[in-house]
Amino acid sequence: MKYMGANELRESYLSFFEGKEHLRLKSAPLIPKNDKSLLLINSGMAPLKPYFTGLETPPKKRITTCQKCIRTGDIENVGKTSRHGTFFEMLGNFSFGDYFKNEIIPWAWEYITEVLAIPKDKLYVTIHLSDDEAFEIWTSKTDIDPKRIFRLGEDNFWEVGIGPCGPCSEIHFDRGAGKIETSEQFEEASEADKIVEFWNLVFTQFDKDEDGKYNNLAHPNIDTGMGLERIATIMQGVNNIFEIDTVKNIVNRVCELTNSKYGQDSEKDISIRIITDHVKSISMMLCDGVQPSNEGRGYVLRRLLRRAARHGRKLGAEGIFLHKIVDTVVENYGGAYEELREKQDFIKKIVTLEEERFNETIDAGMDKLQVVIDEVLANNKNIIEGKDIFTLYDTFGFPVELTEEIAEEKNLKIDLEGFKSHMEEQRRRAQEARGENTYMGSDENPINKISSDIITEFDGYSKTILQAKAIVLATKTEFVNELIKGEEGYVVTNVTPFYAEMGGQVGDKGIISNENCKIEVIDCKKNVGGKIIHYVKVIEGKLTLNELVTLEVNKERRGAISKNHTATHMLHEALREVLGSHVSQSGSYVDQERLRFDFTHFSAITEDELNKIEALVNEKIMEVFEVKTDVMSIEEAKKSGAMALFDDKYAADVRVVSVGEFSKELCGGTHVYNSGQIGIIKIVSESGVAAGIRRIEAVTGVNAIKFMENKNNLLKEVSSMLKCSDKDIVKRLNSQIHELKDKEKEIFELKAKLVQGAEDDILANAREIRGVKVVTSKVEGLDGNSLRDLADKIRNKMELGVVVLASAVDGKVNFVAMATKNSLSSGVHCGKVIKEAATVAGGGGGGRPDMAQAGGKNAEMIEKALEKAYEVLETLVK
Repeated sequence: MKYMGANELRESYLSFFEGKEHLRLKSAPLIPKNDKSLLLINSGMAPLKPYFTGLETPPKKRITTCQKCIRTGDIENVGKTSRHGTFFEMLGNFSFGDYFKNEIIPWAWEYITEVLAIPKDKLYVTIHLSDDEAFEIWTSKTDIDPKRIFRLGEDNFWEVGIGPCGPCSEIHFDRGAGKIETSEQFEEASEADKIVEFWNLVFTQFDKDEDGKYNNLAHPNIDTGMGLERIATIMQGVNNIFEIDTVKNIVNRVCELTNSKYGQDSEKDISIRIITDHVKSISMMLCDGVQPSNEGRGYVLRRLLRRAARHGRKLGAEGIFLHKIVDTVVENYGGAYEELREKQDFIKKIVTLEEERFNETIDAGMDKLQVVIDEVLANNKNIIEGKDIFTLYDTFGFPVELTEEIAEEKNLKIDLEGFKSHMEEQRRRAQEARGENTYMGSDENPINKISSDIITEFDGYSKTILQAKAIVLATKTEFVNELIKGEEGYVVTNVTPFYAEMGGQVGDKGIISNENCKIEVIDCKKNVGGKIIHYVKVIEGKLTLNELVTLEVNKERRGAISKNHTATHMLHEALREVLGSHVSQSGSYVDQERLRFDFTHFSAITEDELNKIEALVNEKIMEVFEVKTDVMSIEEAKKSGAMALFDDKYAADVRVVSVGEFSKELCGGTHVYNSGQIGIIKIVSESGVAAGIRRIEAVTGVNAIKFMENKNNLLKEVSSMLKCSDKDIVKRLNSQIHELKDKEKEIFELKAKLVQGAEDDILANAREIRGVKVVTSKVEGLDGNSLRDLADKIRNKMELGVVVLASAVDGKVNFVAMATKNSLSSGVHCGKVIKEAATVAGGGGGGRPDMAQAGGKNAEMIEKALEKAYEVLETLVK
């Protein structure tokens, strides 16, 4: 058994199965396509599910891949065990109704024992209890010792919800388990990690229905998965995935940046491994289009990045450093995943921005934690409640271990069980929001069950009207032979001019008709299998299956959409020319009203830059370039300089849309025939939507003219109100602003005089609670800042006391409470007082024991609220 590097192993596996007539496909992006059951791709077969279900036809019946995967279910174990990681690569070979057990079992044995040369006395095989067929093939078509085959139960049967499933056969490596004679001994050795599973051969031969019945598939499939990291540990003679060559190189870089040594301190080793794994994961996720956010896959990314940053702090790393590790990730994985190299600078920039943001968040979390600790101590308790730990973790990204560490310094404990309970509740809500899982996570309606044999030709690039046959009809619950007046449902035809929503372009609308019916096409989309579906409502008559119909796209709407789509391409190129070549598309949306374009850039675009971008696009529009479409291979397209989204999967032949010599992109959408048809473009907004992602919205043609007319009308209205000409608006506004400032200054000075006189009057009405002086008062017309200043002045005149003030301005109620420091030992807590008082006035708030603020909605309840403050103090003061 010779040493093999991870990159060598990957190539070895894929080449072996290419030799068995398999088509090698690139790894699919980590963001699932048309699969609502997953946040992120988590297995080799996940992107291929439409082929297993028959919803799509695979490019070949035999496929092999090395798939990028992310799993975070065991995130708490990452770094603590030898085999847990959030990112991993899954080697796989797949058969879609072609070969089955008779082929894959001997092939697997051939690859393991001949290519990898793993000694046969180091291998074990498990099969499902009932799979006599697999046992017979293993013992007759390989030379494995039958005593090294064990029958197991549910661990050797693969299924996820309803859909394709079946028994499996796992292949294991012996790390020194000693003599194994029974299934029980085998399972004990596996639990102890003395035997490690590295390849799973899944025999997908059943289709589990909603009633739990296992129906035989007409064409059984093969789905295998071998963890690259797992087999690399075997081939490199190490026991830990963090010690294989590609990962160890990242470990070494982490140690270098944090001035740490690996293998000398178990706690530090955990942090080193967490940083290594998480930076690898976030690099892959950012590369594939995942953006940091507070929900979904973006939250997974942000959580991993913040965990890595936190463990960097534990190791003593100063400032931001994670982006420096990205280079090492690219060095080790860029050969297999060229997109990493293409996006290297972008990935580093986003990681930098997020780590800087986390450092700020940590500081905000420290302030919040201090408030929590003050409240715990003020209540003579010694434990921080689970809900507060969860709020710190969920809202501020504040690590639990940091809360625990700081609590220990204050001789406090934390309610970990309560925290876990809140975490579990959050997971439950997330699961409920996703709904019941299905194999593809898709809506259980007929359109997602259309056979792969159904083909619809799209013939709408140059046509908006044509004749076709209605080959599938369905309501929202079942396939039918006819659709009648008033019904809503779905129509599939053998050919269509209707563009189905794709690539950011909305679907077409229009009419389907014949002498028997008139049907409105509300929308046009593709189902999970990529079939073109017309979403319809029957206006007149009825449509019968297999009838000939005329399909007519709303031509005016299509024209407006096409203008916006071509303008989007031109905007993309203008952004690159004005801002730099780092700009790349992150997302887009095009309808008949406007276009929206998301792109990579790291700062707000200046007014001058926006003007240059808009002017450049308009200049090119007016040059009336021909918009030309060519069909070519993906390789030819790239050589021609066409821009492509490399996180998208492209067919062998692609459409390249060129706007003169100005813009060239891969695109399947509809476009104008020449740029002059766009008329004009007008940028209406520019904003940030995520770290390193900006968004431009714009209008074209008639909509651009309408936009400018509205602006012009608004200008006229303003000039009329200001009683001046258009050109004098700015001058008149500046004059009025100066007048307002003078008046505000005058009002402030008057209020200050009034307040100065009010201090003694308010103090004169003080009440006393067990030696603590309490002042409550309603003050007319003071905003929050003025109210706070007044409270502070009154407090400074008190030896031992509390002041609670309230004021209403424009219907908004402000409360403030302040206490002298020496009153806190008597039990005074302004945060508790203000919280109860504000509730009476329909508001809320809180704060520290010595100062707190709140707001309210009901000004008429101020007096009662202040009385409530007094009542609360009665209960607090000892």
